[in-house]
Amino acid sequence: MAGVREDLEAFAAELFDGFFRADQRRWGQAYVRGLLLDGRRKSVEPMAARLGEDGNRQALAHFITSSPWDAAYVRARLAWRMHEAIGPEALIIDDTGFLKDGDASACVARQYTGTAGKVTNCQVGVSVHLAADRASAAVNWRLFLPASWDPASPEADPVKVARRGRCGIPAEAGHVEKWQLALDMIDETLSWGLDVPLVVADAGYGDATAFRLGLEERNLAYAVGISSRLTVHPGHARPATPAYSGTGRPPVAKYPDKAMTVKELVVAAGRQAARPVSWREGSRPGTGRSGLKRMYSRFVALRVRPAGREIRQATDGPELPERWLLAEWPAGESEPVQFRLSNLPSGMPLATLVRLAKLRWRIEHDYREMKQALGLAHFEGRTFTGRHHHVTLVSAAHAFCTLQRLTQDPKDPAPV
Repeated sequence: MAGVREDLEAFAAELFDGFFRADQRRWGQAYVRGLLLDGRRKSVEPMAARLGEDGNRQALAHFITSSPWDAAYVRARLAWRMHEAIGPEALIIDDTGFLKDGDASACVARQYTGTAGKVTNCQVGVSVHLAADRASAAVNWRLFLPASWDPASPEADPVKVARRGRCGIPAEAGHVEKWQLALDMIDETLSWGLDVPLVVADAGYGDATAFRLGLEERNLAYAVGISSRLTVHPGHARPATPAYSGTGRPPVAKYPDKAMTVKELVVAAGRQAARPVSWREGSRPGTGRSGLKRMYSRFVALRVRPAGREIRQATDGPELPERWLLAEWPAGESEPVQFRLSNLPSGMPLATLVRLAKLRWRIEHDYREMKQALGLAHFEGRTFTGRHHHVTLVSAAHAFCTLQRLTQDPKDPAPV
């Protein structure tokens, strides 16, 4: 136990090294330690009760809600440390909800969150995680600001707009789509000098053509979920120029056949196109090398050309770019159940394509650990800055646990 405490002190010293004030370094370490201690609730008051000599509730509350330390600085140092430790294969993007009873907290609104599986009263945070098969870590966050909180939006709610000052929302913060917040965080990650080998996201991001085009403009590889309604042409399709009669504007080359939905295309390929793939060991007992059951399903991989006006406008020439369409079609299902689009190389083996696309499971694992054990959703303050400070330090606590696991002897007991 003493060794873990020493490791935490060294980790916190590295993380908060740039803090000019000694009291900020002290309370930063204390807050992270409070998140790691056993206890059902991880808000300031119960943590202060567990922290002994560091249990100054007022100091902890000031540090997390209003102390002027830069969360981005801490996240950058955290990202450098975890990039070295994990050796990430992907940057994973998703969002999670923080359910709220009242409406006084920054950016609270009735909106959809997968946390509840419905529209409800909540805040939504968009996060970016470094991930490999063995480990992952949240390294960046944005608090989504609904249109009702933006004075420049036609959907602005005067009551919420009037509350911006009390919540400490910066004047320049406006309503931005989640996929744009994700691109902003990717740009910030690149500005820290980190490589982004692959971007993985679900259909909430992959369905946004502008998001995929943004990744391609940055020369980034991606494997993103898409809905079954996204339209494509088969990879072998080629545009043709209709015959010109010599009068009027000359015709332009276009694809002779109408674009199909990805579901229609995969169903047309048929069950026989599906191939079995096992991509990782799960958590249930089985026959894998570690005694765990292998994750297994059947997949159809097709080369396609995504359609749509935005794609055509962004493409030089009449031929649309070719991409991977990966569809999961389990043996017991009458039709495919999930679809992904990727610009990974055309010669990539199916097993590799599936494994990389499936890395998104790591972000669900991170959310579960941070919410169940580390108090991600327990912040009781109402400020914009406080929420960002809290999620940053929860990410730090989670990263410390991850580092302990990575360095732990398999025979040792689990770290605190």
